[in-house]
Amino acid sequence: MFKTFPKGGIHPPENKLTAGKPIVVLPAPLQVTVPVSQHIGAPATPMVEKGAAVKAGQVIAQAKGFVSANIHSPVSGKVSKIDTVVDTTGYKQTAIVIDVEGDEWVETIDRSKTLVRDVTMTREQIIERCQQCGLVGMGGATFPTHIKMTVPAGKKCDLLIINGVECEPYLTSDHRLMLEKGAEVLTGASIIMRALGVDSAVVGIEANKPDAIAHLTELAKGFKGVTVQSLKVKYPQGGEKQLIKACTGREVPSGGLPVDVGVVVQNVGTALAVYEAVQKNKPLMERVVTVTGRSVKNPGNFQVRIGTPVTALIEAAGGLPDDTGKVINGGPMMGKALAITDVPVTKGTSGIIMFPAESSKRAEVLPCIRCGKCSSACAMGLEPWLISVVSEKAMWDKAEQEKITDCMECGACAYTCPAKRPLLDYIRLGKSTVIRMARERISK
Repeated sequence: MFKTFPKGGIHPPENKLTAGKPIVVLPAPLQVTVPVSQHIGAPATPMVEKGAAVKAGQVIAQAKGFVSANIHSPVSGKVSKIDTVVDTTGYKQTAIVIDVEGDEWVETIDRSKTLVRDVTMTREQIIERCQQCGLVGMGGATFPTHIKMTVPAGKKCDLLIINGVECEPYLTSDHRLMLEKGAEVLTGASIIMRALGVDSAVVGIEANKPDAIAHLTELAKGFKGVTVQSLKVKYPQGGEKQLIKACTGREVPSGGLPVDVGVVVQNVGTALAVYEAVQKNKPLMERVVTVTGRSVKNPGNFQVRIGTPVTALIEAAGGLPDDTGKVINGGPMMGKALAITDVPVTKGTSGIIMFPAESSKRAEVLPCIRCGKCSSACAMGLEPWLISVVSEKAMWDKAEQEKITDCMECGACAYTCPAKRPLLDYIRLGKSTVIRMARERISK
């Protein structure tokens, strides 16, 4: 029997239209726009000026503060300007615009395709290399990887979980990485194990990816301490707390972190990035993005340089369908609609989904009928109807009391609501407000 988490969860249509589409490498565009904030934490500080010549892999913005990440040029060329641009969030931020000239990489990057298994670095060197290379979580959270690899004083970690669940409908980039870069992913897992000082790692994969399960299970025979765990298909199993519960039975406490129960979770794409950073000295300057939709002519998984315009990905997939009503950055459950498509791909861009107008409209909002479906669907055991109401009424103390900050914003509650209440919208508002107020209390 497949393992899963016991509390809540839903089963939205999978729509994995691109699961059988191999990764296609797109050439560098004529110009890239590279935001200096592609991670949780303080924006990086630009280290280049207008007119500067840069190579692919060169640091162009330096991490500022403890929680921050370096930004590297994904191309070679000249800096045309440093300006504020609209990014995938819809807000303006500082970005470095580079006109592409050729494709010259920093000489220290190993561009060969040869698999390098033997790891010679110490745990400290591994963490430092990941920090230098600007690695962040590739599953969407974009938390700096070097911090996540550093077990806090007083805590103990005994297990690494590699997240190959990819439970968001439509997205298949991680699936393809496991099939096409499986050995590199598992080598990356071994490197992370060394950095954490653990002897065991589990790769969690949902049962709707039998080819990936079979492939990595066979590969894992050659990697000491690494096993593959098949999981029941259930959203949001890709959430860290749900994945830990499914794989180990351990439950992360309210307000706690995975390391509180001795676990660190890293995404499949992050494991690959760790391999490339440590074994190839390659910074995080490109990633795989799923571009899909039911009306899209050529949906696929594309490897693109960071800073590539989303419009270039849409063009590669056959152009914007005439019936498009909404373009989503990320998955349909946790992703957000783009205000414009002329925005750059960032380290956290996992997918671009084009939805037809008929399925993009919000339904009429009706009164809550107290059916409890949202509560049954909540994988965190919360009462979404209640924390939504108190957020709508600006009852922030009550929202905090009801543990609104435990919400993982998976959207399962809104998906199941028969009254089509905008539950997640109000919960997001309340969560951000409560977090801000908590920070203000601490700073006083």
